[in-house]
Amino acid sequence: MAQEIDRQPKKQVKERPAGQCPLYKKCGGCQMQNLSYPEQLRWKQSLVQRLLGKFCHVEPIIGMENPRHYRNKVQAAFGLTRDQKIISGVYQSSTHRIVPVDSCMIEDRKADEIIVTVRSLLKSFKLQPYQEDRGIGFLRHVLVKRGFASGQIMVVLVTSTPIFPAKNRFVEALRKAHPEITTVLMNVNPYRTSLVLGDAEKVLFGPGYIEDTLCGCVFRISAKSFYQINPVQTERLYSKAIEFAGLTGKETVIDAYCGIGTISLIAAKHAGHVIGVELNGDAVRDAIVNAKRNRIENVYFHKADAGAFMEQMAHEGQTADVVFLDPPRAGSDEKFLSSLLVLSPRKVVYISCNPETQERDLQFLRKSGYRVVRIQPVDMFPHTNHVECVVKLCRNDAKE
Repeated sequence: MAQEIDRQPKKQVKERPAGQCPLYKKCGGCQMQNLSYPEQLRWKQSLVQRLLGKFCHVEPIIGMENPRHYRNKVQAAFGLTRDQKIISGVYQSSTHRIVPVDSCMIEDRKADEIIVTVRSLLKSFKLQPYQEDRGIGFLRHVLVKRGFASGQIMVVLVTSTPIFPAKNRFVEALRKAHPEITTVLMNVNPYRTSLVLGDAEKVLFGPGYIEDTLCGCVFRISAKSFYQINPVQTERLYSKAIEFAGLTGKETVIDAYCGIGTISLIAAKHAGHVIGVELNGDAVRDAIVNAKRNRIENVYFHKADAGAFMEQMAHEGQTADVVFLDPPRAGSDEKFLSSLLVLSPRKVVYISCNPETQERDLQFLRKSGYRVVRIQPVDMFPHTNHVECVVKLCRNDAKE
């Protein structure tokens, strides 16, 4: 089991007011602003060293040159104050209380500006924000995604009802204020739920998606697509993962938890063929479109449970040279890891946003015939206590 780690910065470090966000204590999203950026990197390096250092040497963390305004996805909740003033912002940590935000030091500036404009348009068009406690009102959330390389911008208006009075004029007014917007969608979420997006979606302007370029590949991003929120560091993370895989152009590669195919398509440029496996059907459809968009023909996507898929491959006598793992924050369970062992790939490249669950999974794999060869932490989320790690494992009887 992972040892207990105090994930908060040490209290004795004095707060450094210069450049600190005024919402730091109210919001709770950036837990490490009381440390300078070099101090944050040292704290994260120490965390990874304590958790994973027993497996092998931990390489120096890859930080950012400019650790601000890196989020290409910005989400704002809307509500009313007691005096009926419309506010938008983020939920205070561990609550459903909205902290009003006009600009955030880690969010894309243009996205913040668009959200402020939407807030002002609500008043102009006599539309009310959703009131969670009473279950009434129109606008629940606004989601903005921006392609940092392409400059394309998607705005998703999450409403409680499919009835949108004067929607054409509203969209026209929004686009007049921000002509950079390339697509606008309405997502309907009528349920009393903590989930932001509902099932029903309607395109109000543009193609209904944006595109962005990452590691030389173009990706289609829809409202529900998972796409890493820090493209600068994602390039570094995925480049390191490909380096760890040591691909020569001949290998059979599996990308478990493949999502919209980001790692799959990047790896396909260096491998014999790549198989992406994902349970989310929408993501698999996006992945297939992305492969066609990039004219990559040596990649195949399957809607399936990755563990069951690998077991089936093994039963059919098939093998894989490399498996990429990029699981959710909870990590992989023993059932999945046991399926991985049945297939017995020569190398495993394990990307994780939670070194505690990664430590647990690495312990399991080490006891089951694998050795940890390299560990590279990457700071994907500056000013927060999160840290990403890419780890290379080799089967004990295989060369690096």
